[in-house]
Amino acid sequence: MRPSAVSGREIEKAASLLRAGGIVAYPTETYYGLGADPFNAQALARLFQVKNRPAVKPVLVLVAEPGQIGLLAREISATALRLMDRFWPGPLTLVLPALPSLSPLLTGGTGTVGVRLSPHPVAAALLRAVGSPLTATSANRSGQDPARTAGEVRAAFGSEVDLVLDGGKTPGKKGSSLIGVSGSQVTCIREGCISFADVLQATGTSAG
Repeated sequence: MRPSAVSGREIEKAASLLRAGGIVAYPTETYYGLGADPFNAQALARLFQVKNRPAVKPVLVLVAEPGQIGLLAREISATALRLMDRFWPGPLTLVLPALPSLSPLLTGGTGTVGVRLSPHPVAAALLRAVGSPLTATSANRSGQDPARTAGEVRAAFGSEVDLVLDGGKTPGKKGSSLIGVSGSQVTCIREGCISFADVLQATGTSAG
């Protein structure tokens, strides 16, 4: 990835908007994502409205560092920790048992929450500036292709998104791999950039 062209002033503006309940599009190591405060019910409702996303579909979340996972998940098993050590930061979303206090919009009523640590410099800087987790659902209307550039985000949403952080073109092609982890059991929910075979090899566990 090329060095970020996003300034510190833009990052701080984005963080301020997010803390106020806004929606900010930003690049990740896969596609552009739509960031909102996962603990703000109004921000989540607006996010779903903007994306035209069914309420039964959960939204994954990025963290600035593994210590923030405790704000989202009620269980972080040794197997989950091994996967974090092996693949984070990177395109592996761990789907963990969720805290019951989380919004059902975030979990899709599944009782689980998807969490990832992104290596993209813009995403990482934004998470640090906000100081708490952010949603990272792909920047697209439901059913359409995810945006790979800031221009594609603007074309899809216009003024419905409060700010777009232009970090250049993202790799696209595949999304993050979604791996469910409960205790020592791992389940492939969606195979993306990281193969399920590599996940199993890293944990030494059997598939759930």
